Amino acid sequence: MKRLTTHSFMKNFSPEIRPASATDVSAMFKVRASVGENTMTADELSAIGVTPETIALAVTSAPCAWVATIDEEVVGFAMVDLDDACLFALFVLPKHEGCGIGSRLTRICERALFERHPAAWLETANGSRAARLYRHLGWGSEVEIGGGDIRLKKQRP
Repeated sequence: MKRLTTHSFMKNFSPEIRPASATDVSAMFKVRASVGENTMTADELSAIGVTPETIALAVTSAPCAWVATIDEEVVGFAMVDLDDACLFALFVLPKHEGCGIGSRLTRICERALFERHPAAWLETANGSRAARLYRHLGWGSEVEIGGGDIRLKKQRP
């Protein structure tokens, strides 16, 4: 009999994905702080204008963020800039990576962006898991932007 691991169980368990609310912001920051790639401290995030206050304002101002939850725990989130056609944040708790959460969040972001724009873009580290995911989901037109980062684009289908 095949042993059921947490990872194989999670692949068969579908988290709920819903629009984020201001009450999710603290959990979103916990997810952001947990990642193994693209790590940033609270001070580094604050220096670029990413604070709980600015994220709460963004979430309440426009339909620009979604959270993935399992048993009401936020296990991932994504955010877009609807005006700039940019998918600018997508993070999943490390213990839930590889379970399809990032793909589902990406598709939701794409739908929101493509409702307003013929193309969307994002930036990520060239050799990251995120870059592999985005390429797999059809993001391309790759341009190196320095520091090991790339810009990817995707056209509306």
